[in-house]
Amino acid sequence: MNADELRALQAPLKQQYRDDPEAALITLKAKGTIGQNLTCRIETGKALVEAGLHPATGGDGFAACSGDMLLEALAACAGVTMNSVATAIGITIHEGTVTAEGDLDFRGTLGVSKEVPVGFREIRMHYDLKTDADDEQLAALLRLTERYCVVYQTLRNASDLKITHRSGPQFTPPTQP
Repeated sequence: MNADELRALQAPLKQQYRDDPEAALITLKAKGTIGQNLTCRIETGKALVEAGLHPATGGDGFAACSGDMLLEALAACAGVTMNSVATAIGITIHEGTVTAEGDLDFRGTLGVSKEVPVGFREIRMHYDLKTDADDEQLAALLRLTERYCVVYQTLRNASDLKITHRSGPQFTPPTQP
C-alpha cells in the first residue's frame, strides 16, 4: 500500500469523524485468565499475531490492533504478577480474570483534529477473583500486584521513550556474533 492508497482508504473515515466526532471514540478491551504455574492466558483470537490498522483507521480487521495488544500486555502482566504475588503471600486464586479496557478517539491519530490527543484517554482494569482470601489479604494482593506489574507501572509513570532509526540504501542489519 502506498501513501495515496492509504489516504484514499482513510479519507471517508476522516470525514465521518469530522461529521460525527463520537464515531471516532471506540473502547478497546483485553482479557486474561489467570492460570496455573504463574501464567495468564490472553484471549487474542489469533494464533499468529500480525499488527495492522484498526478498522476505525482503515484496517480490514484481520490484523491485530496495537492498542488491543497494549491492553492484552497489560492484562497479561497484571495476571502473571497477581498470580506470582498470590503464590508468594499464600493466597489461592481458584479462578480469576483480569480485564483491561481503554478509550481511544481516532480523530487524534488520523489527524482529523489537532485538539484531540493521540492515545488512550483512559485505561481501566478490573479483577474478578474466586478466592478464600479475606478483605485484608485481598487488599494486600491488589496493592502488591499494582506495585510490581511492569506494564502497569510503565504506563502509570510514563517512562522516557526514545526513538532511534537507521535508514538509507546502505543500511545492513547487524549480524549475530
